[in-house]
Amino acid sequence: MTQNKINKLELTWIGKNEKPLAVEPRLLLDTPEYSFGEIETGTLPNGKPWLGNMLIHGDNLLALRALEQDFAGQVKCIFIDPPYNTGSAFEHYDDNREHSIWLSLMRERLVILHRLLSEDGLIWITLDDNEVHYCKVMCDEIFGRKNFLGNVIWQHSIQGKNDAKTFSLSHNHILVYAKSDKFIRYKLPREEKHNVNYSNPDNDPKGSWRSGDVRSPNLRENLKYNITTLSGKIISPPEKGWRWSKELLLSKIESGEIFFSSDEKRIIRKIYLCDQDGRVPDSLWLGEDSGTTREANTELKGLQIIFGTPKPERLIQRVINISTRPGDLVLDSFLGSGTTAAVAHKMGRRWIGVELGDHAYTHCAIRMKKVVEGEQGGISKSQNWKGGGGFRFYELAPSLLNTDKYGNLVINKDYNADMLAAAMAKHQGFTFSPDPEMYWKQGYSSEHDFIFTTTQLITAEMLETIHEQLGEDESLLICCTKFQPECRNKFPNITIKKIPKVLLDTCEFDHDDYSLNIVSVPEIDDEEWDENEVEFNS
Repeated sequence: MTQNKINKLELTWIGKNEKPLAVEPRLLLDTPEYSFGEIETGTLPNGKPWLGNMLIHGDNLLALRALEQDFAGQVKCIFIDPPYNTGSAFEHYDDNREHSIWLSLMRERLVILHRLLSEDGLIWITLDDNEVHYCKVMCDEIFGRKNFLGNVIWQHSIQGKNDAKTFSLSHNHILVYAKSDKFIRYKLPREEKHNVNYSNPDNDPKGSWRSGDVRSPNLRENLKYNITTLSGKIISPPEKGWRWSKELLLSKIESGEIFFSSDEKRIIRKIYLCDQDGRVPDSLWLGEDSGTTREANTELKGLQIIFGTPKPERLIQRVINISTRPGDLVLDSFLGSGTTAAVAHKMGRRWIGVELGDHAYTHCAIRMKKVVEGEQGGISKSQNWKGGGGFRFYELAPSLLNTDKYGNLVINKDYNADMLAAAMAKHQGFTFSPDPEMYWKQGYSSEHDFIFTTTQLITAEMLETIHEQLGEDESLLICCTKFQPECRNKFPNITIKKIPKVLLDTCEFDHDDYSLNIVSVPEIDDEEWDENEVEFNS
């Protein structure tokens, strides 16, 4: 099979090529009664305002769509722990149809997550064996196969299960993708246990060192040359050549970084401990380093929170350390018990978390309040966490259009004038930002292009007044429910669109549930916790 044919291979499933209407870009409604703390604001890299950490209650596909306009390309680290599709939620399978539904629902979310990820960002997707390999091929299509960085194996349990029918599973997979070749992968902090192979037997003034490879990892014919020792012996090049040019290698010999063995048959490279600014992450994450499910449950019990299959704070700490620096934005659209938000907050990162279920109130909001107050569980001590900061709680707005008794889509009566103006700005690609002086400047798409939404009748006289106030190089989009016929095409720099006609067929309205409620949580090891104490999130 040729390489071209291999590159064209793709994952197919029932319903993949069905193209549903786009998801509605909803408003996010600030809900102060669930917000907490001193909320830190600022500016995003794209210049748009950052209004503080965000905890969003609502369907995560709708929430992602709501975030897309303001946060596209702004998220440095995405971590998601989606439902694993174990199949135990179904009494009968219909030719793997449920598997196909899972893939379709995941693809919709991953496409938007790809748009939200920054050019130098990373996305981490944790799954088990049921869907990880299918998800890998799907992600190759969305993110690009060349942007696949690795499959991390996380040991979630150190306790074997002796009654397992085949294998006692003790690991999950974490797929890691970049957005582009501009990605940044930071090193992990070094600990004393990582330095055991370093010593200083020759009292080198630079301190402890260990021996390193001098061979080129790839075949380099131009790096094949002989080395002459101090006594005149010849050392032939390795099969693939040396790691450096001859000039550089000789300079390293002169500096003492490279020296000859006592029999002068080989050369030895010194890798100094003082030059190691961190540790390159590997692909096997043991429970002793990254935490386990049991550890995660202990953390939650300390907060008086019970949740099925949580992730330990040390696991997320490692992900965030590799992906970000303080001030970067972290997103988790399957927030669950709130671990990602808690860890990001303690590590000084901005964060956005989305949770569909009541866990947004009973778990996430309560946990984040305790984090702000300075709780000392999880990674708090290692981060020297003393509390502080805050977050805003958001609800998804209802659909802008809903169906009346005649089956027609009409403007939702729950929308007041400000909500309607904000929603129309979002639908038309404008930033909602009402001008304090010009009432008709409710939002902008550029420095000279504005939008005005109203339910009032637009008259020719009103249009004349607005046109007189418009600058010569300015343009205006008016969205209204009714206007006089003579207003149409009256001025070349003013466009009038009628609501709701302008919205019909642009996206799916009056649909509130895109949840992955066909799936269940992974099978749980009895050794990990008392199942009678656990609330399961499906």
